[in-house]
Amino acid sequence: MFSDKESPAADGSNGTKRSDETLDTLFNGEIKLYQDCNGYRFSIDAVLLADFFVCHDGEQIVDLGAGNGVIALILARLHPLLWITGVELQPTMVDRANRNIRMNSFADKVTMRQADVRHIQEIFAPGSFAAIVCNPPYRRVNSGRISPKAERKIARHEITAGLADFLRAGNYLLPIKGRMALVYPALRVVDLLQSMRQANLEPKCLRMVHSFAEAEASLVLVEGVKAGRSGVEVLSPLFVYTKGSRYTSEVEMILAGNPGRMRLSRAE
Repeated sequence: MFSDKESPAADGSNGTKRSDETLDTLFNGEIKLYQDCNGYRFSIDAVLLADFFVCHDGEQIVDLGAGNGVIALILARLHPLLWITGVELQPTMVDRANRNIRMNSFADKVTMRQADVRHIQEIFAPGSFAAIVCNPPYRRVNSGRISPKAERKIARHEITAGLADFLRAGNYLLPIKGRMALVYPALRVVDLLQSMRQANLEPKCLRMVHSFAEAEASLVLVEGVKAGRSGVEVLSPLFVYTKGSRYTSEVEMILAGNPGRMRLSRAE
C-alpha cells in the first residue's frame, strides 16, 4: 500500500524530506506524503474510511482530527469538485499536512486549521459543512500501552479529546440532514452508536471490516445523519485479506484509487 522513498523530495516550499520523516505513496504514487518515522503513521483504516464516505460535488467537507492530511488528500484525489478543511490539534501535524497538501498541488482544494474540536465554535459558525469525515482516537486513556511519542499518543488515545467531543463538534458543524462518517474499533461499536444518538447523529449506514473472512470484525464504518430518522442499513462485510494474506479484489481496487464496489452502489 505504501512505499518509502529514502531520497530527498521537494515539498512545494523549496524544502526536502526531513531526517525524521519518510516519504510514502498511495494510489501507485499519485498521492505522496511525509510521515514521522516514529510518530503517528496512518494505516488502512483511513483509506477505507475515505472510500466508504459518500459525498457530492461542490460540498464543503471537514476532516476532524486530520493528522497529516491523508484522508483530505484522498478525498481531493477521488472527488476533484470538493472543498475540504482539515482540523488538527497538534502544530507539528498541521505543518506536515500543509507540506503534504502543497506537495500534491491540492492547495486550492484543501486547507488546514489548527484547532481543538472541544472549542470548534471559536473558529466555525454552526452548520458550516455539508458532511464530516472523522477517524477519532480509538482507545480510552486507561487501555493499552500509551506511546511516549506525543503524535501517536494523542492520535490513538483519548488524551485531549474523546469520541463524545468529536461527535459534539460534528453536531455543531452540520446542518439538519448533514452527514458524518467515522471508523472505529468493532469492539466499541455499541459505544459508538450510543454516542452518535446522544449527539443527535442517527446511525444510518454501517459496515463491518474483517481482516479475513473467518475472523471477527476489527473495524466498523458508520455514517450518521443529523436529526435523521431511526433505521440503519447494514452493508455486506468488507474483507481485507484472502487466505493467502493477499488483499481481496475489493481492497486492491480501493488501494489503487478506484471506488470500492459498495461505495459505487451506495452513490447510485
